[in-house]
Amino acid sequence: MSDSVILALNCGSSSIKFAVFDASTQPLPRTPLWGGKVQGIGGATPHFDETGSASQAIQLDAEHPNTAALALIRERVTQRLQGRRLAGVVHRVVHGGQHYFAATRVTQQVIDELRSYIPLAPLHQPFPLKAMSLLLAQHPDVPQVACFDTGFHRTTGPVEQMFALPWTAWERGVRRYGFHGLSYDYMSHALPERHGDAARGRTIVCHLGSGASLCAMRELRSAATTMGFSALDGLMMGTRCGALDPGAVIYLMQIEKLSLDDLAHMLYHDSGLLGVSGVSADPRDLLPVEAQNERVRLALQLYVHRIVREIGALTAVLGGLDLLVFTAGIGENNDVLRARVCQQLGWLGVQVDAAANARHDPVISRPDSPVLVGVEKTNEEWIAASEAAQLLQIAA
Repeated sequence: MSDSVILALNCGSSSIKFAVFDASTQPLPRTPLWGGKVQGIGGATPHFDETGSASQAIQLDAEHPNTAALALIRERVTQRLQGRRLAGVVHRVVHGGQHYFAATRVTQQVIDELRSYIPLAPLHQPFPLKAMSLLLAQHPDVPQVACFDTGFHRTTGPVEQMFALPWTAWERGVRRYGFHGLSYDYMSHALPERHGDAARGRTIVCHLGSGASLCAMRELRSAATTMGFSALDGLMMGTRCGALDPGAVIYLMQIEKLSLDDLAHMLYHDSGLLGVSGVSADPRDLLPVEAQNERVRLALQLYVHRIVREIGALTAVLGGLDLLVFTAGIGENNDVLRARVCQQLGWLGVQVDAAANARHDPVISRPDSPVLVGVEKTNEEWIAASEAAQLLQIAA
């Protein structure tokens, strides 16, 4: 439809990111018309950033800060539409459970069903659902679409998804779902464009941000991933523990008498880089002080070790490795941690060009490296907006 746009929303507990895409041409352009984010929601100094404008401090309703932040974004988008039609709003939803894989039109029934998955992703699931409910009540004429981070991993198959628990657990939906699917879906588009047939072989993508996971891809489809039933599994993260012996959970509850709420807070908020270092969840804060702080040094070593160990496991699943790709905030921007991971993968034949890595080039491996190593900026918003455009049948 001519002069129409799609608004992509990524709602979290402390931030809401948005991007506005021109839907009047197909395929949807990968660069949004504009975008931005509200950060520090619920904190003392929230601020609003938008394309083409300086960051500005804002005030949000202390009792309902997420609602106020969403209203601010809605007001700003409305001001900048300049006669364009808002053809739809698409939301990133972390967990689709057993039933939601493809992009889905939002209804009250869909919202109610997705609420049942909040215990599986308590840090992420509630906030897009809140945004959906508000928009459904205030603007029922604007179509809304939900896209799911779990959907991309449906191709992994039952053996990869299954836990060695009683069969009834599988029937109830206790299984490995995998996450960061919108990011990996974007890689399935971008990597063959950049690397050709090499991307269609045995590929591992490292999505390293405050949350982190790996995905083994074969023929651009998910074959295995490190996150499982919840977003706690797999790699060590900023504040999340990653893979953990379930016996340790039993011990913490049975012997140390942690309540369920206290345990959940520990595993989601007080673990990972923050928990081990005692300093920060951000490698940018840790790297400058690792030489003077033993806990920081151990935290960074453990972080790299977990990535290397899981790359080894996924390489075994794939039967070898042709392409290794780093993406997301840490993966795209932290050349030091990339170099440390790759240095420990020398047994695979990984050889990195130090200068290219320091520049964050799209290809950072040496020409004679048997494994191609790349850095690729992710674009989850474009994937979500494209799926929404297709579902809503928006055409120029």
